[in-house]
Amino acid sequence: TMKGIVPSLNTPFSLDGCVDVVSLRRLVNHTIDAGCGGMLGLAVAGEHQTLSQAEKSRFIEVVTETNIGRIPFIVSVTAPDPSASIALAKVAKTAGASGICVQLPEAFGFQQKLEFLKELAHYGPDLLMVQDLDWTGDGLPLEEIVALFEKVEQFSWLKIETLQTGPKYSAVLDATEGALKVCGGWAVRQLMDAMARGVNAFIPTGMERVYVAIHRSYEKGDIAAATTLFERVRPILNFSNQHIDISIRFFKELRKAEGLFDTSVCRALSLDFDEYQRLEADDAKIAALGLIREMTPSFGDQ
Repeated sequence: TMKGIVPSLNTPFSLDGCVDVVSLRRLVNHTIDAGCGGMLGLAVAGEHQTLSQAEKSRFIEVVTETNIGRIPFIVSVTAPDPSASIALAKVAKTAGASGICVQLPEAFGFQQKLEFLKELAHYGPDLLMVQDLDWTGDGLPLEEIVALFEKVEQFSWLKIETLQTGPKYSAVLDATEGALKVCGGWAVRQLMDAMARGVNAFIPTGMERVYVAIHRSYEKGDIAAATTLFERVRPILNFSNQHIDISIRFFKELRKAEGLFDTSVCRALSLDFDEYQRLEADDAKIAALGLIREMTPSFGDQ
């Protein structure tokens, strides 16, 4: 089972652009030590579109070897070619990952989506998560989500990243009587609303110990403490979540500042910080590191 904070892992790269396995192992152990309820790899935050199939397979192997089943590990198998998604699902199952996550091809009609999900369910691990990602719209229709849920047994999680995420969390939970578990990610600025609506998990990037502390306070009923801590996170997110490329670059820099990554190298991002954004990024990084230190008594020893 998964619950709480299930971060999306960044992919660390060395200065020459290769996947940095040592830093990746460090990140996995950090995620577990932070008290997270699971982890997602090879998603948008992991720059999956820049990785080769061989690199993705190696990523899956390294994470499962390091994790050794301590917390659920979900592999994003989204790819331009559905056959590549099927191949990654097979790798995930063989390696011992807990589940897979996939964004359904936009060009597919309902029947194609159904057959694709059934094939993924056949070859992949038991847990199947669908990523309902739409940067500018409402994403998958509710009736389509419910129909797919009813016809594919392994489809048990929906990651909602659309406009109006809050009402969609509630609509999906109500339509399936809570049987289809929901989680969010890009809408992390609405985390308090999401927890109030009963989301089963949330998938942010970075600041794991801070998010875990917020979630634990909320679960204990101390809404005031959770809200107070989250309000200190919000200014950081106001900068980082302007654009997905800014988010990836910022959290890579934060990973390096924490000592988790040896570099902050990103692959092929379209946006870089100009001089004004650099000042904002540095201020946001200082604020984030301050919060992380408060949640990590041994931070200075890392």
